[in-house]
Amino acid sequence: MTHLVTDHPYFGVFVLFLLTAAAFPATLFLARYVSRKLARLDTEKLKLSIYECGPEPNKQPNRISAQFYLIALLFILFDVEIIFMFPWAIDFKLLGWFGFAEMILFIVLLAIGFIYAWKKGALEWHSIK
Repeated sequence: MTHLVTDHPYFGVFVLFLLTAAAFPATLFLARYVSRKLARLDTEKLKLSIYECGPEPNKQPNRISAQFYLIALLFILFDVEIIFMFPWAIDFKLLGWFGFAEMILFIVLLAIGFIYAWKKGALEWHSIK
């Protein structure tokens, strides 16, 4: 008898991948459909009404600077790149000069990205006026 596809050791993983690929969009669609059917659309007047006492609420503009998000994004980017250095450090003797040259190239590219962000002013803090 010939080798069947179902005898492959990763056949179960493939089936789970297919089920997940079908179930995830179906779940998103179902959640979106149900939430739109169950949502009350007339709540805007209730949200703007006065609760017990006090002034009428008014909508205020967002005063959070985008600089917070830029700094956080750069922190995560450089932090994840630094994490890639730990496996290299563990296998440093095994990798030899080729691994050393790869890490030097990696650090140079990391430094170029850092200098680029610095020159663009991404690391400068701007006050809200």
